[in-house]
Amino acid sequence: MNQLKIDYEQKYKAILESSYVDPLGNVSQPPLALSYGLSGGYNPLPTGIATYGNFSFVQAPPKSKKTFFLSLIASAYVGGKTQRTGDMLGHREGKKLIHYDTEQSTFHAQKVFRRVNDICGTTEDYYTYALRAYSAPERLDFIDWHLYNTDNIGLVIIDGIADLVLDSNDLIQSSKLVQYLMKWTQELNIHIITAIHSNWNSEKPTGHLGSFLEKKAETQIALELTSDKSVAVAKCKRSRGYSFDDFAFQVDPKGLPFILESIPDQIDKDKYIKI
Repeated sequence: MNQLKIDYEQKYKAILESSYVDPLGNVSQPPLALSYGLSGGYNPLPTGIATYGNFSFVQAPPKSKKTFFLSLIASAYVGGKTQRTGDMLGHREGKKLIHYDTEQSTFHAQKVFRRVNDICGTTEDYYTYALRAYSAPERLDFIDWHLYNTDNIGLVIIDGIADLVLDSNDLIQSSKLVQYLMKWTQELNIHIITAIHSNWNSEKPTGHLGSFLEKKAETQIALELTSDKSVAVAKCKRSRGYSFDDFAFQVDPKGLPFILESIPDQIDKDKYIKI
């Protein structure tokens, strides 16, 4: 038996062993990374948005406050329950949050990262990187290297995921990137939340990449602007667990988001039209 055949034999035996699932075995439910609110009943439990070992994504049209929403998520994870983050709660257990920005200059990325301290009063275990200056392959390779060379990661935010491919409509590149997300989350037992634009006048996320994200994500969150352009509503479009209740958030004059106690009536249909 030649060496190549031996290598293949060992590879597929390892996959056989690691992928087998006993239908009657005891498989633990993945622990929560992020939740919003409590379930009903006699023993209310946190309603999960994200669990460790999976990935989720936020979709919104351009300029619909997705980066502000990601700041709320980061603040809830790093700082715990605060007045601004409302019923959103991170289940960090001392783990790190890694935040990659692919879209903005270092100056503007820092403004986004600084919001977390302004919202929750701490940046402990919050590590931030601005990757706009690099090519899509360099960004992807760097993130792959960085995640495997950083210990005790809990949550990863990638804003935005389309900048890790050359073309979000390319079937092969999109499939490969989503395979990376599944590989990273399973092997490192982390949760990744990323963001992608929606197509105008549609609820569909952009390109083949958006379609692959829809198929594989644990939770798909859509943001909709209200007629008051400072307010957006977060909705759970799809979830592999229990769906969280819709909630609204607003951006104050200082540029800081906060979760509202109730949802305004009027959604801006000109900005986000359902089909």
